Amino acid sequence: MAQLYAAALRFYGNPAHVQTAENPLGQLDSGEIRVAPGLTGRLLHRLDPDSPARSDVQVYRSLLAALPEGVAAGDYTISADDKPALAVTERTADEWGDRDISAVLRACADVSVGAVAGAPGPASVGTCTLPEARQFPDDDALFDALRVGRIDAAWTTTASPDMPGEVVVLSDKTALVRAENLVPLYRRNELNESQVLALNEIAGVLDTGSLADMRRQVAEGADPGVVAGQWLEAHPLGVGN
Repeated sequence: MAQLYAAALRFYGNPAHVQTAENPLGQLDSGEIRVAPGLTGRLLHRLDPDSPARSDVQVYRSLLAALPEGVAAGDYTISADDKPALAVTERTADEWGDRDISAVLRACADVSVGAVAGAPGPASVGTCTLPEARQFPDDDALFDALRVGRIDAAWTTTASPDMPGEVVVLSDKTALVRAENLVPLYRRNELNESQVLALNEIAGVLDTGSLADMRRQVAEGADPGVVAGQWLEAHPLGVGN
């Protein structure tokens, strides 16, 4: 994500480089860095863990209200997110009679869920409190368990780079799971108009499919900066915006 926003800044002639940090939000607040991208839901959970917001608009507005003084947020990516999602087999989707996550509400008492260890999904879906997810060492083990029926559903994310083709990722039409859209945070009054424009224009061109494809390339060993630059070359900013 940082490489994408840095490439956008450079696209408009602004010098920018990426550095890693254990606490980007804290360093942004202290002024050590000037831009820190993140995912809206995760940022909101850190700043206001009790917020009930779930839809993309609600989460973004709540995030704006929770930001520290001196920190602003650019536009969020309406068409690109990486939120938790449940994957099921075709057979399960047919049995549930729905390919939306709302089907879990009807099967709540009986559904068994799995997740990769260290990356569990939400504890609840809407009003359904899920049983504790079974832990698996990696995606291969997780989806093998899904295929053979050891679990009914597997937690993944909407921009997962390695989703098996034979599974169904349930949609979330009524925002039962908190939104996780990309958003750039930046130091208020320290970026010029061109720099803010560059950050905001990512929101108009990035979609979830592109994000997943770039993550796949990085997972296969490609340099993140090269991947971001190549994507931006294929999707130049300012065109049709």
